Amino acid sequence: MASTDITRHILSVLVQDVDGIISRVSGMFTRRAFNLVSLVSAKTETDGINRITVVVDADELNIEQITKQLNKLIPVLKVVRLDDETTIARAIMLVKVSADSTNRPQIVDAASIFRARVVDVAPDSVVIEATGTPGKLRALLDVMEPFGIRELIQSGQIALNRGPKTMAPAKI
Repeated sequence: MASTDITRHILSVLVQDVDGIISRVSGMFTRRAFNLVSLVSAKTETDGINRITVVVDADELNIEQITKQLNKLIPVLKVVRLDDETTIARAIMLVKVSADSTNRPQIVDAASIFRARVVDVAPDSVVIEATGTPGKLRALLDVMEPFGIRELIQSGQIALNRGPKTMAPAKI
């Protein structure tokens, strides 16, 4: 019997770079009412092939169904479910924090603790760029919150397997 515990899963999907592929993939989630957390698409090292990283909250039965449905889409070349132990996953965040001459050094120091960097300085704010796991990015926001967060944007996660294993596409 499959578990009904909903957990976060990362799927790496290799697709042909064709018009409408993102719409087709996201539409598959919409039609089946799966909880899509994020979807990021980008070019790969191979011309004509893109990698879509999908983060989804699902139980074991639904993640198997999602994988099967993705594999049925014609421009999809390969679907791999990534696991926590063998995966490097990161997101990027830009956050604008209120800053003046009195607290700016504290903000810069706090950002450096998280290996984040200041990418813009204005008289009343700084913009910080950070990459990392969702937990690391949340912790940075918790530290910046007392200074006053003015704006925030965060990407979805991208992910790769650790070590020599690659996700080589099937022949087109």
